[in-house]
Amino acid sequence: QVQLVESGGGSVQSGGSLRLSCAATDIIFSIYAMNWYRQAPGKQRDWVAGITSSGSANYVESVKGRFTISRDNDKETVYLQMNRLKPEDTAVYYCNAARNGGTYWGQGTQVTVSS
Repeated sequence: QVQLVESGGGSVQSGGSLRLSCAATDIIFSIYAMNWYRQAPGKQRDWVAGITSSGSANYVESVKGRFTISRDNDKETVYLQMNRLKPEDTAVYYCNAARNGGTYWGQGTQVTVSS
């Protein structure tokens, strides 16, 4: 059974940093595009960053220059390094694995940024 397990969330002050991890099991990790989404209370789930199977990364404009997505195919893990965090980054962050014909989600990890 495919599982995506996020970790690394927590509470930090504005300007701080966190590193999220998402470990995948039971998928051929290297062929999947991996994404991070986030959902703030009362809002829809929004895409934050993605990295293709070949390692090309993209970001939503609001996190460019502050967040970095990376992947380690040997460890079957995707990361999201978040620097210079802002209160508006507060949300539950979800890992997503996507490929034609299939998509999988993790359970999410809470990130709270206080001012």
